[in-house]
Amino acid sequence: MEFFKVLHTYKNARVAGIKTLHGEITTPVFMPVGTQATVKIMTPQDMEEMNIGIILANTYHLYLRPGLDIIKKAGGLHKFMAWNGAILTDSGGFQVFSLKELRNITKDGVKFRAHFDGSEHFFSPEKVVEIQNILGSDIMMCLDECPPYPSTREYISSSLDLTLDWARRAKEAHKKEGQFLFGIIQGGVFRDLREKAMQEMEKLDFPGYAIGGVSVGEGKELIYQAVDWCAPYMPQDKPRYLMGVGTPEDIWYCVEKGIDMFDCVFPTRIARNGTAYSSEGLVKIRNAEYREDFRPLDPGCGCYACRTFTRAYIRHLFNVHEILGMRLTTLHNIHFMIKLMDKIRSSILENSYEREKENFFSRYKTGGVDVEDLKE
Repeated sequence: MEFFKVLHTYKNARVAGIKTLHGEITTPVFMPVGTQATVKIMTPQDMEEMNIGIILANTYHLYLRPGLDIIKKAGGLHKFMAWNGAILTDSGGFQVFSLKELRNITKDGVKFRAHFDGSEHFFSPEKVVEIQNILGSDIMMCLDECPPYPSTREYISSSLDLTLDWARRAKEAHKKEGQFLFGIIQGGVFRDLREKAMQEMEKLDFPGYAIGGVSVGEGKELIYQAVDWCAPYMPQDKPRYLMGVGTPEDIWYCVEKGIDMFDCVFPTRIARNGTAYSSEGLVKIRNAEYREDFRPLDPGCGCYACRTFTRAYIRHLFNVHEILGMRLTTLHNIHFMIKLMDKIRSSILENSYEREKENFFSRYKTGGVDVEDLKE
């Protein structure tokens, strides 16, 4: 099975196909985040009706709850969550390393305490591969260390050496056919370390590569800097995945640099807190200005929420704490992202990327989001 094939390029942007055991995905693609084996408030049927081909789940969380025994008895993660599409599982490295005082890193792996009950666990590169083999995800990620921002050059260099060693061990441990293991490029904000990571990872000949160590507090300018450094030197014949980044402005910028895959909690997280995407920017639906606004969330949108309900009604749902409000904004935001990716792919195929990008931002105004909007 040919895993990845570039179908069309326009400058550095490209449309490609990824074939998995659970279907084919056309890139550039946005992957909704289903950390706990569910995209919050959504059903698999919702996702299928929006033609979503791949979602992301989290190794750390699923390993802890419900646990591997239950998922194994269910016949794997796809059957457990009744999802017929592809699944990418991250390694859990970001979650483990965000525990800070609850974990201890050695060359062998990382010992950590679970965030909810303090129970002790150990992740090695080999064990993380084994966990993902049991989950049965279509695309797996190597265990890596994800250093915080800011970190010293000395720390980033040492951390990168550890990540590279773990990648070698993970590649050796992975033997299961039909699951594709990606390497992760670290190196922080140091260009020579990013280049070292790319050179060493390419020697391992993974079927795909991800840019990691971004969206850890460094701001968009430094995220884009990492993409500018890495994307031109990543293999042309393999998918390029930017981890944890995926607002509309991020995607337009990074697809233009050659990135194929994105995931981000932002669209669903802000939706649960009352913020919806529209063709003109963010709509903070709790605001008083929408009290008598009987237009859809986005007049140009064809999702169920926009076909059926008004801003005034959805504002009412949030103000009286009805769950339907969160469901409608979540459904809408995911639909918005999927249609955005459709538009971007079409613009590449039609060699009109710059024009479509300019048309999009002539109406869409980026804006800040309150801290309150980012809470779970």
